[in-house]
Amino acid sequence: MGDVHIRIEGRAGRITLTRPKALNALSYEMCLAIDAALIDWARDDRVALVMIDAEGEKAFCAGGDIAAIYTTGIEGDYALARSFWRDEYRMNARIAEYPKPVVSFLQGFVMGGGVGLGCHASHRIVGAASQIAMPECGIGLVPDVGGTHLLARAPGQLGAYLGLTGARMGAGDALHAGFADLFLPEAEWDSAKEALVTSGEVADLTGETPPEGRLVDSAALIDGAFGRDSVAAIVAKLAGNDDPLAQKALASLQRNSPLAMACTLEMLRRLGRGSTIRQALAQEFRGTWRSLEHGDFLEGIRAAIIDKDKSPRWQHEGPEAVAQAEVDAILATLGADELSFDGLEEIT
Repeated sequence: MGDVHIRIEGRAGRITLTRPKALNALSYEMCLAIDAALIDWARDDRVALVMIDAEGEKAFCAGGDIAAIYTTGIEGDYALARSFWRDEYRMNARIAEYPKPVVSFLQGFVMGGGVGLGCHASHRIVGAASQIAMPECGIGLVPDVGGTHLLARAPGQLGAYLGLTGARMGAGDALHAGFADLFLPEAEWDSAKEALVTSGEVADLTGETPPEGRLVDSAALIDGAFGRDSVAAIVAKLAGNDDPLAQKALASLQRNSPLAMACTLEMLRRLGRGSTIRQALAQEFRGTWRSLEHGDFLEGIRAAIIDKDKSPRWQHEGPEAVAQAEVDAILATLGADELSFDGLEEIT
């Protein structure tokens, strides 16, 4: 079985992440295996729908497995990371454009790579314990795996707030922000899965009233601050607001990578609400491609998971120190190395 259990049960192609002790972190090998299954099942008449879930209660998938990226990256070898991202992003696009229903059950932590795997599905189920976030700016990376596509389409300036701060969303907020579709208590998930396996039909998949979120009531605050033209301007606006959400957001912006946040804000502004998943992924690939050599990603990994000192030494002392030219350089075209989606149409 390894780290992911892939099989056909009844009318469903089933993908189950099976490394709960690692919070089901997504490795390169897992990504390739999942993508291969999706390709096979697209034309398999036995498979009416695809179901993606995970073992354990703590996490659906808390992110990508980035330890190996650090090991090779500090030696100046960026090939592994870039290959991982290229194939992972193609998988994200395949899920978003899949010709059959894809149902994901998103328990516990759903972050980074977990968002890419579960939140582009056509039917996204959350429960009371779900915690969804894009925390990449905290480790010197831009939100990726198609996350900027979801953030750019969120109501008002909510996407900028979520992307820059890495704030976590419970079930109610995830539904409001467009990262989930249905709320269903975790106790009912097994019966829902059994019904899907038996019938191969998503028409009868219904949710219940979710717990009340906290972000709807803060829309005016979020829009007023995160609609500014720069991260520095956002910081200045938040600094004058005593609201607890504003102060918590301010603390995150003062802690996260200034360069990553500046790039993230620019990426969201360039995408807009009408952007496609492919446009988002292509732009993200430019940011992640350069994040190892020119960004703060390696330092972010060091501080967060290698030395665990939680004291990253970013390239810039604050948001005001980041020049627009630096952001433009990070997001500039990669030429021959641009992310390609060639071949995806063959199975969709």
